[in-house]
Amino acid sequence: MNPTFAVPAVALVVVATVLVGAFGLRISRTTSDFYVASRTVGPRLNAAAISGEYLSAASFLGIAGLVLVQGPDMLWYPVGYTAGYLVLLLFVAAPLRRSGAYTLPDFAEARLASQMVRRLAGAFVVGVGWLYLIPQLQGAGLTLTVLTGAPDSLGGVIVAVVVTATVAAGGMRSITFVQAFQYWLKLTALLVPALFLALAWQGDGAPRDAFEEPPAFRDQRVVRVDAGLDLELDRPLTVTVDGTVDGRPYEGAVVRLAAGSHHIERDARLTFARGAAVPAAERGSNGGMSTSLAAGREERPLYATYGLILATFLGTMGLPHVVVRFYTSPHGVAARRTTVAVLALIGAFYLLPPLYGALGRLYTPELALSGDADAAVLLLPDRVIGGLGGDLLGALVAGGAFAAFLSTASGLTMAVAGVLAQDVLPSRGVRHFRLGTGLAMAAPLAASLLVGGLPVADAVGLAFAVSASSFCPLLVLGIWWRRLTPPGAAAGMLVGGGSAFVAVAATMAGLPGTGSVHALLAWPALWSVPLGFLTMILVSLATPGRVPAGTAAILARFHLPEELRTDELRAAEARA
Repeated sequence: MNPTFAVPAVALVVVATVLVGAFGLRISRTTSDFYVASRTVGPRLNAAAISGEYLSAASFLGIAGLVLVQGPDMLWYPVGYTAGYLVLLLFVAAPLRRSGAYTLPDFAEARLASQMVRRLAGAFVVGVGWLYLIPQLQGAGLTLTVLTGAPDSLGGVIVAVVVTATVAAGGMRSITFVQAFQYWLKLTALLVPALFLALAWQGDGAPRDAFEEPPAFRDQRVVRVDAGLDLELDRPLTVTVDGTVDGRPYEGAVVRLAAGSHHIERDARLTFARGAAVPAAERGSNGGMSTSLAAGREERPLYATYGLILATFLGTMGLPHVVVRFYTSPHGVAARRTTVAVLALIGAFYLLPPLYGALGRLYTPELALSGDADAAVLLLPDRVIGGLGGDLLGALVAGGAFAAFLSTASGLTMAVAGVLAQDVLPSRGVRHFRLGTGLAMAAPLAASLLVGGLPVADAVGLAFAVSASSFCPLLVLGIWWRRLTPPGAAAGMLVGGGSAFVAVAATMAGLPGTGSVHALLAWPALWSVPLGFLTMILVSLATPGRVPAGTAAILARFHLPEELRTDELRAAEARA
């Protein structure tokens, strides 16, 4: 990719983000402006803002990388990401807005009148938010490295600085305008190049099925192996090698590798001839999916698919940066209309990343070997179209990718900062909110700089599993079951969310490598979500005397439309 065009495009996105955020800053006056934009955001603006923050690095880069490496089975990711809003619409959106809360911990306290449950919910908000922020910062680093060859950490630092400044300056009011703007930028950045890429593919002399097996190199291609790599060949392969293969050093030698496994040492270069089949790779990070999750999918494909579906369907309602957006709606009806609009907006967007993944299998198959499958979206314009047109389209894609990191990181930082300001710092005012913003970004930035992570879609998928196992039971039972008690809610969140978090930690550490236990840990939602619900229900039934006083009135507030409420209930809400 030509940095002459791409770098100014990224810089322009950063400047535009700051300017749009400054517009929101001009009308941010009160504490309510900072936390929930004074609950005055209409459905269309709110839907664009939600879509902007929801379409993260996993959506913009990661899905295409997964499709490139793993094939059409990965189409469940965009399906699950979209369908999660249908569940949110049916069960949560309007009652959550009517709760009158600012954050998920606020909801927990309003429903259960328990500081213990509030603190526990706050801890999970921070944990899920940080787990989700790390891949945004790493994706920004990958993008800037592909564009300029800069260190991996630089892109993440830039995103952290811009997001912290924007959120701290104007709070929810600022990032509402920023995220709405960035949704349309991201959609344009994928749609316009996709049209040209599809036309170029159709005009290709010999277009092929993108999912034919095995994929093959269209042209001679040099692949640099930055980390150790194991190739699994089902047929002999002739390749030119500069480096060490199976313990033997080569310098520009033509080597015929027999069928079977072969180990490639780091920093080796492999030159594949035109038409050579792309070998299967086994590595610590094989592109769009880590080896740990790829192994789990190969060993238990049906279990892995169902685990992914459940995590994405139910995890959406517990994502802190998504939930906090519904508190900005004027009323419950507006929250429902917002959700319907979000379904349309993100559904339109998710038609595009699979197209990039399919074209990546044709034009950039070597990324599955180099471990950079997430970069397929960035490289395709130059690879397929080339010339000035490819440079300009690549610059547009690069700008859209950076918008993805900025918008999602803004929402996550806002959600985590709100919890820190209200539950950790001594005051809930604007000053301490700004201090919470810095703390919210500091930990994930440090983690992204110190440790490597899973490919972005994997890391986000695991955050969904934790969210589905902790907040989904709390929201569904808290809204629809009057017998929920504080001990039941706390136990369910600890058992469901805690077990999912342990599974996530084990998976990211690569433990265990194979087997049934590995599959259970790699795709935990199928057991951790029912475990969270079951624990919450059983402990609540065992503690019937702990049902909070006034539960009937609280549930009436959740479910009655605002215009039907009694004067007494309105007065009670005003006092709250």
